[in-house]
Amino acid sequence: MKFYPYKRLNRPITLRVTSASLKLPYGNRDHLDTSAYSTQQRTVALGVAQHEDWVSARIGLSATLPPGADSDDAPWTELRVLAVLTDGETNVRTAVDLRQDAPGSKEWSGTVEVSRDDHVGRATLAALAVATVDGVPGRSIAETDEDWTVDVVAEEPLGGLRLDVKQVSFSKSSREWLRPYSDAPWIVDASGRLPTVLINADIEGFSDLLGAESGGLESKVHEMLVAQMATDVWTAVFHSSVGDLEVEPDGSPVFPTDWQGEVLREMLPDVVPGVHVEEALRRVHRRRTGDAGWVELQTRIHYAAVRRAGASKALTNALRGLQQLNRGDKA
Repeated sequence: MKFYPYKRLNRPITLRVTSASLKLPYGNRDHLDTSAYSTQQRTVALGVAQHEDWVSARIGLSATLPPGADSDDAPWTELRVLAVLTDGETNVRTAVDLRQDAPGSKEWSGTVEVSRDDHVGRATLAALAVATVDGVPGRSIAETDEDWTVDVVAEEPLGGLRLDVKQVSFSKSSREWLRPYSDAPWIVDASGRLPTVLINADIEGFSDLLGAESGGLESKVHEMLVAQMATDVWTAVFHSSVGDLEVEPDGSPVFPTDWQGEVLREMLPDVVPGVHVEEALRRVHRRRTGDAGWVELQTRIHYAAVRRAGASKALTNALRGLQQLNRGDKA
């Protein structure tokens, strides 16, 4: 534990990536979709668009300060919030000021520019709050405890949703609740410490297909199955995450602190686009607990799950595999 000879905030800053875009050689900009960054993995993958000649990237950020940072009786003045991008390999460090969304708000936002020439691999993105304390300017009063990674070459943000996968005989399982689902290929259990996908070992050949690693059509079918499974997982864990939210006295929902909170931060930008995730969560909560709007929101939830699962890419690859197979048969 690190000790400071002055007063600080006793909780960390929460940093989120809200958008990413690439500036291309002729000045046009490619806005990347939300699959380019993962809140759970805290990673931005700038190679997702497969533009090898991009000039720079602009990453949108949102930082939430702990309570008390901007209170009238705070023991500091001249509060600033900075986003800092550090590349240990190229020894480049970029710091930008974030702006407070509204007077008294805990939310600060802004963008950081990532120059392609300054980075060859992975850089670390953090946020810190600095202020004048005891007459000394620039003292750090809070920072992120878990930094983000910006990878300039990766095509996907690391492993995606963390989950547990188990193969179980549904019909003979010691878990009696599984037996009624003996004809289902898989079931998602979102009640544990991590979401679990239970694969039905009773379906002959299904486990072998899921493990297919050849370059033929089987691997394309495998990819589609995994994407479908991932879509079901994302949908299930989203519903699980919003199903039992803690609520503040004013009725505002509180983000869970475990994987459920990470799932919500990951999916909400697609479920309720164009607003901060805190406001998005409030809107989803109002629809779920109110008289109207929840059914209509299911399309957006499914859309967000499909995007996170990479279902479109899996379908495209499978169709290409079928076309190649058909051309081979005709030849």
